[in-house]
Amino acid sequence: MAIAPGPDNIYVLITSISDGVKYGLATVFGLISGCIIHTTLVALGVSAVIKDNENLFLALKIFGASYLVFLAYKVYKSSSNINLTTDIKVEKSMFQLFKRGFIMNVLNPKVSIFFLAFFPSFLFSNELSTVIQFFILGFIFMAVSLIVFSVIAILSGQIAKGLKQNKNMSMFLKWLQIIVFVGIAIFILFS
Repeated sequence: MAIAPGPDNIYVLITSISDGVKYGLATVFGLISGCIIHTTLVALGVSAVIKDNENLFLALKIFGASYLVFLAYKVYKSSSNINLTTDIKVEKSMFQLFKRGFIMNVLNPKVSIFFLAFFPSFLFSNELSTVIQFFILGFIFMAVSLIVFSVIAILSGQIAKGLKQNKNMSMFLKWLQIIVFVGIAIFILFS
């Protein structure tokens, strides 16, 4: 599931290309850390309550989508000069990108619903508590996702080297980021 192209993979790719590999990895760690929250919600049954309460689920979807539209607006208002060189300091800190990845993941109710739908079919023990089994499955998913997302971030460094040749790439990457944020927001809101 982590390998399948999705909003997180695309966001890691775009962040790594536009800001650099280490900033992409900061985003990866934020996204993966958000999975701890979703794993906990599923293990404690909170996700089932959110899924069953349409108003609460809709409010969470609207809040998550609004945050992504806000991020798209921030990119829109920023300079179109995306740095693809290593000699100029990136405007965002690694902590800001970690936090952005974390918040994006936590505010995506689809992740909890995915965990809720996916994990029960992989419970593996009658003796071990389901809470512990959910956490084991969550940490396995996080480890696999960490590997996949990190590979994407690292390989994007090679893509960035090729993009340095093109002077119009900054504007293209700016609009690509905006499209990714709005696309993820639409996906969260309408799926």
